[in-house]
Amino acid sequence: MKQLKIKQIHSVIDRPQRQKRTMVALGLRKMNQEKIVNATPEIMGMIEAVKHLLKVEEV
Repeated sequence: MKQLKIKQIHSVIDRPQRQKRTMVALGLRKMNQEKIVNATPEIMGMIEAVKHLLKVEEV
């Protein structure tokens, strides 16, 4: 399965509650925090919803 490295590059301050919860669900709670996740359809949907706050790379 394809894996992705996601990094939070923007703050969630002044963002809608839904975007804040999506970031927490992805495992990102702090600026510049990185996480490696599997590229499942559910994860891809969450990344698409908050792509303006993330940097995404293939591993």
